[in-house]
Amino acid sequence: MRILFIGDVMGESGQEMFEKTVPLLKRNLHPQLTIANGENATRGRGINEKVFKKLQKAGADVITMGNHTWDNREIQDFIGTAKKLIRPANFSAGQVPGIGYTIVKVNSVSVGVLNVQGRVFMSPSDDPFAVGEKIIAQLEKETSIIFVDFHGEATSEKEAFAWNFDGRVSAVVGTHTHVQTNDARILPQGTAFLSDVGMTGPYDGILGMRRESVIGRFKNQLPTRFEVETSGGQTLGAVVIDVDEKTGRAQKISNLRIDPDHPYFE
Repeated sequence: MRILFIGDVMGESGQEMFEKTVPLLKRNLHPQLTIANGENATRGRGINEKVFKKLQKAGADVITMGNHTWDNREIQDFIGTAKKLIRPANFSAGQVPGIGYTIVKVNSVSVGVLNVQGRVFMSPSDDPFAVGEKIIAQLEKETSIIFVDFHGEATSEKEAFAWNFDGRVSAVVGTHTHVQTNDARILPQGTAFLSDVGMTGPYDGILGMRRESVIGRFKNQLPTRFEVETSGGQTLGAVVIDVDEKTGRAQKISNLRIDPDHPYFE
């Protein structure tokens, strides 16, 4: 089983990069399952139904979210029926719409996809370890392949989660920081790990936002409206993970970065 995961899709630039690059990657890499984080997909804040369907059409089988899940109010109108759109499972248990995990059939193989959010330097949420334990225990009864998108700021928290569930999940891949890390590895019991897969969108912004606003905020500390960068190059952060379908153990993990400084050759 080969899983392709695409990092945080950022605004219209991210949508464009996703549409033109993901179909190419799928033709060349032949993943059986493609997952993407879409929490920044609509104008950099949340996702609406139009963009959700757009990413699906371009190749996303499952879309995960994060701390900007509710920033676009329209999501509340369709997340309850969108079974392939999952938000962090540890959001205020029972108090918000949507689901935190899903099970998809890939040919005859079931794959569990779980989304959780960290608590270090993030907005309040329930304990991702406790919530993760409960859901992973449920998923283990149905499948040996479990993929986790851990949306968090602290690399230590993401790494701790991966080690805690080593051997019980196939992969723990981090999102949120928009900067791809260089620590892809397979832990001793077979869990693939990457602290952060990076982002998909503007390459010449600062984490996808216009440079001037971000630099100004650091220099003067005044309230600033951040807007997604619309000019310059584009980037795509991704990771490819091969998993043994019987055991659920990861066999290989390779991070992938595509941008003007790292062109992709077929």
